[in-house]
Amino acid sequence: MSTLRAFARAQALAAGVAQPVATVRHLHLSERPLVLVPLAMAGEANAPLAALVGDAPDAARLLIVPQPRNRDQRFAFAAELAAIVLPHLDGFRGVSEAVPVDRGRDVRYRHVDAPQLLVPNPAGITFLRLLGRSTRFRRPDGEYPVHPSVPVLGRWLTFFAERAEHPGSSALLAMTDALSLHWATGQSVVEDLHLPALLGWIDPPAGLTGAEAAARAEDPATCPPAGPATDPDFDNTLLAPAIAAYTAAEDDPVARAGAYAELRRLLHEQLAPTWELMWRGVGLLRALPPGARVAGRWDGDKDAFTGYAEHVDAGGAPQPRRDGAVTAAQRLHRLERALTSYAVQRAYDDPLVMAEHRLTGEAFVGEVTLVDPKRVDDTGKRPVLRPRIQLVTTEPVPMPAGAALYSPARPAQKARVVFVTPAPDGKTEVVLELSGGMGRGLTAPPGSVPEVGERLCYTTLSDAFMPAGTFPAPEETPWTHGGPPAVTGDSGEESGLTLT
Repeated sequence: MSTLRAFARAQALAAGVAQPVATVRHLHLSERPLVLVPLAMAGEANAPLAALVGDAPDAARLLIVPQPRNRDQRFAFAAELAAIVLPHLDGFRGVSEAVPVDRGRDVRYRHVDAPQLLVPNPAGITFLRLLGRSTRFRRPDGEYPVHPSVPVLGRWLTFFAERAEHPGSSALLAMTDALSLHWATGQSVVEDLHLPALLGWIDPPAGLTGAEAAARAEDPATCPPAGPATDPDFDNTLLAPAIAAYTAAEDDPVARAGAYAELRRLLHEQLAPTWELMWRGVGLLRALPPGARVAGRWDGDKDAFTGYAEHVDAGGAPQPRRDGAVTAAQRLHRLERALTSYAVQRAYDDPLVMAEHRLTGEAFVGEVTLVDPKRVDDTGKRPVLRPRIQLVTTEPVPMPAGAALYSPARPAQKARVVFVTPAPDGKTEVVLELSGGMGRGLTAPPGSVPEVGERLCYTTLSDAFMPAGTFPAPEETPWTHGGPPAVTGDSGEESGLTLT
């Protein structure tokens, strides 16, 4: 936890209401997100019990599994869920847009939008990941057949679960994570995973403080858990007898229908409060203006959605149970690059996020006091424009001479530290040499060079392109890491090895 966020938590506790830690929204929010609130049966490995699904507050559809231990009923639930999710996904596949590539010399096509799934908490993402893993390899024929839509659903759920691991992706979001990214509460990080308590701090009812609203939300009788786990008292006193009554009425259609209706009523009462909280959270997030770089990250989600849709249409294989060594290393490398880029983009979009880096010495803010916009460096083979500016700041500047700095105001421009001079009054004078973002001539276009009196932030964080790493081809990968096996001689000995 950063110093700034710790301070915001202390301030929230003193004020009795959550404090904003962002000035913009750092994630994409679809105009038509698909909200999914799942419940799982306690004591069973990810056995689905019920779900509320829909893309509008008044369009919720309740799906239940009367007997979660029954394999056929679980896969019937998956088929019902597929009948909702798959048409929703297909609704984003009608129109494509041309995207320039290779510096405009060619184009590629992707869907103009992509679907977005919202669940209450990270446990909901885990539920979808496990449900995808248990269904994507099922077959519609042979032994224990399932509906043809079930394996397709499993593949798409796995796709969204994998995108949820990608930093900056908004394809599958946990509402608690999305809200905690923008507000700091006066409770612990673990307590923030409870959606009712978190929203109690962010938007408490009239007459209550955040702490009082959160305490009230801890009573499962008035505020059921946001799933997938259920309340033990509910399980023992209400759910277990209702399931037993449904099972016992196997030979009595009238009693079975009544038991089924009672189960639907109980499960709807458990899910409806969370459904309302989900859309309340959507409204709070939608009130924040999106960050400047959110759209670019959503383009990455659209690319991923388009690519996987083409893979499914072409009859591609489902995701493997586990990645090979090289594939896992490549995936880890992509996630690390995305995490670095996401942290920089958030800081560039939001001065509150950048403030955390100012506290750690990775950035400073100063006022421009001197500018030499026409300075030319003629020490090389040809003269180049290299303006210099001087800033005065009251913040520490630990960057040494020669360090490369960047400003969110002009991200395409690079600044090199020339001098750092402490002043007697406790201030620091910093001289920077600028390059890039000023055209190719020896005269800088208006606005490309900072002016006297302008207040700027400079940081070591760079949003520049990061090249991908290189990995060996499969035929060059050692057999110990999933490559081809070593050649075996006539004697049965592996080449390069001596058996003693």
